[in-house]
Amino acid sequence: MRAVDIIIKKRDKGELTLAEIEFFIKSFISGEVTDYQASALLMAIVLNGMTPRETTDLTLAMANSGHMLDLSDVVDLAVDKHSSGGVGDKTSLAVLPIVAACGLPVGKMSGRGLGFSGGTLDKLESIPGYRVDLTTEEFKHQLKEKGIVLTGQSLDLAPADGKLYALRDVTGTVQSIPLIASSIMCKKLAAGAQAILLDVKTGLGAFMETLEDARQLAHMMVDIGQLAGRDVVALLSDMNQPLGQAVGNSLEVVEAVETLRDNGPEDFLEHCLHVSAHMLVLGKRAKDLGEGRAMAEKSIAGGSAFEKLRVLVEAQGGDVSYVDDTSKFPRAKYIEEVKSPQSGYLSQIQARTVGEAAVALGAGRARKSDPIDHAVGFLIHHKVGDQVEQGEPLITIHANDRDKLNEARQAVLSAHAFSEEPVERLSLFYD
Repeated sequence: MRAVDIIIKKRDKGELTLAEIEFFIKSFISGEVTDYQASALLMAIVLNGMTPRETTDLTLAMANSGHMLDLSDVVDLAVDKHSSGGVGDKTSLAVLPIVAACGLPVGKMSGRGLGFSGGTLDKLESIPGYRVDLTTEEFKHQLKEKGIVLTGQSLDLAPADGKLYALRDVTGTVQSIPLIASSIMCKKLAAGAQAILLDVKTGLGAFMETLEDARQLAHMMVDIGQLAGRDVVALLSDMNQPLGQAVGNSLEVVEAVETLRDNGPEDFLEHCLHVSAHMLVLGKRAKDLGEGRAMAEKSIAGGSAFEKLRVLVEAQGGDVSYVDDTSKFPRAKYIEEVKSPQSGYLSQIQARTVGEAAVALGAGRARKSDPIDHAVGFLIHHKVGDQVEQGEPLITIHANDRDKLNEARQAVLSAHAFSEEPVERLSLFYD
């Protein structure tokens, strides 16, 4: 069996066998298959797709490429969550402390930024000292002792996905339903969670732009999870406009902290409460969504969710004083408030344009090796449906380069569209 023959078969729209998929993944891990060969297969998959059987086989091959974590000796029931990516999506930073404060152990392995979508790990590294490289044993010990873990993918868990994930970001092969589904689910299966909440984004700033594609991805991931014996629920949520106000790493951490202090943006808070309620039901801590939401609201109002964030940061070596006093986060050299060029109702805030502008500022990566500037990004002050007056603050830009700031100003202004007539607000969730 040769890697080139497998690439050619998929290039010519053939259906790969289980043996071919397993051979390719094992050879990629061992180094016999090169990055450029793996990139070629990824592009062939993007162009020609995979059958549900191929996608499930790929998921299991990647999950089995390393250690499969068993958490049954640590907690009675572990619940995980995953978002399929978006702009301003700092949900894990708030939701995990909320559900953990409600008595539900939650251990999550997150990823880095992918394309125009921000990564949880990049955001967490805004906190000095915060470790995102816990070993499997450290992961299990912290989950048992603290009830909350938020770290990077362990090197011995689904290592094939870690290598492919980095390639996809820089080879134009992110947007493929089989690749997205298999990448998400192999990590979930390998990380040992018995129940999984999937937050599948749809819209202009999501990898799945249409509701139809998002639904297809959601069904595929739920099916994969159920075949592997997990309880899985998928939510379809909006990503036509940025979630919350902050877009950019430390800016998003600050917003998550403020939300846990009951002072966050209304849409982001509502999103977190809804996701938390579902997780608490999945984790058998709440009998229904109403009870789950009430528990989540109480954890914020009473301060236990914020305290759980402090526990998380401290447990993973982070400087908790940054959580206590968010003014300690480094500020960008240039902070510019951009005013609305006209009056009217906001009819669109193109999330993808905002995300790409944030990457151009330095908040994300154009190449695999690019460093992240944690201080840069945007505050988007309004939502679709808001009535805005000319001269009213529309955007605040945080930049460390004057030329990049000027480019970002034009890009983010172009993302805002106005209407003379009232515009209906966007739903947070569709299904």
